[in-house]
Amino acid sequence: MDRYDSGEAVARAFFDAWNAGDADAIAALFLDDADFVNVVGFWWRSARQIRKAHDYGFRRIFSGATCRITDLKVRALSADIHVVHTVSTLQGQTAPDGETAGERVAVISMVTQRQNNGFLIVSCQNTDRIEGADTHIAASGGLRPISYR
Repeated sequence: MDRYDSGEAVARAFFDAWNAGDADAIAALFLDDADFVNVVGFWWRSARQIRKAHDYGFRRIFSGATCRITDLKVRALSADIHVVHTVSTLQGQTAPDGETAGERVAVISMVTQRQNNGFLIVSCQNTDRIEGADTHIAASGGLRPISYR
C-alpha cells in the first residue's frame, strides 16, 4: 500500500484510481469502516461496500470516463485530520442507451486522517453541481433541480 503524507495526497490518489477504473485501489484509500455518500444519496459504510459500488460503476456507468480536478482546498483541522474539498469535471459517462452523456461537475468532500501508514479517507461525499439551481424540488417523476430566481 502506498503511503500518503497529507489529505491532499490521498485525495489526488483517489482521482488517479478513479481514472484508472481501479476499485481495489480506491478501496485501499479508505479506512475499513469509512463512509461514502454518492451523488444520489447511497451511503456505503465500509471500504468493502465502497469497492463493490465503484466496481459496478466502472463496469456499467463509467467505463472509459475521466474525472479531472479543477479546484482543490485543504483545511487542516489538526496535523492528523485534513478536510479536502474538490471541484471536478466528469466526462465520458455511458448513458443507459449506450450513448456518451454530457459533462458533469461535482464537489467531492473528504475527511482524511493520518494513520500509522499515512493519511486515509474516513468519510467522503460526492455532490453534483447544477449551475443555476438553488435546490431540488420533489415533483412527479422524482427530484429535479429548480431555481427560485
